[in-house]
Amino acid sequence: MKNDFYRWQRLFLFCFGLFIAGAFAMKWMETDLFYNNEKISIFGLELFYPKEKIVEIFSGINDKVKTILGYHLSFDFIFMGGCYPGIASLCMMASAKVAGKNLKRILFILAFLQIFGWTFDVIENYYLLKWLKTPVISDEFGFYHVVVYSKWIIALMGALFAIAILVGSMFKRKNLKSAI
Repeated sequence: MKNDFYRWQRLFLFCFGLFIAGAFAMKWMETDLFYNNEKISIFGLELFYPKEKIVEIFSGINDKVKTILGYHLSFDFIFMGGCYPGIASLCMMASAKVAGKNLKRILFILAFLQIFGWTFDVIENYYLLKWLKTPVISDEFGFYHVVVYSKWIIALMGALFAIAILVGSMFKRKNLKSAI
């Protein structure tokens, strides 16, 4: 049981490194993402901008910004390689800390679902790169948003549930040690 935790912890630490490297690179590039003297929001592209706004941005940005945005979306693949396996590792680490069979099952399912979250993130990037190259968005925009929302729900559910259990297990151990 303890061995399982440390095995998943090592994978988590490796993934965390990829996550940080990808996040740092993307954040650094975001300082150059402007359209009409306004910062382009990556979250806006993912979640909030209507398709007309995305087409306007992708049609109106200069080649330099278009290249940087393409690099940003490419670095997102490195970020994904750290994010989703990292969340799956967190779920499995939390599973090693709980005794209940049902909790273990839920954590395993949340870990397994990260494969779908990762797939949805790849699909999201495919659409953004496609629209960046040819700024025409047709009927797929509704599907795009389902994919993006699903990705966020899967990732956040897994991460928050696992973190809550891991933090809870830390306090549980501290209370036991102080009672002795």
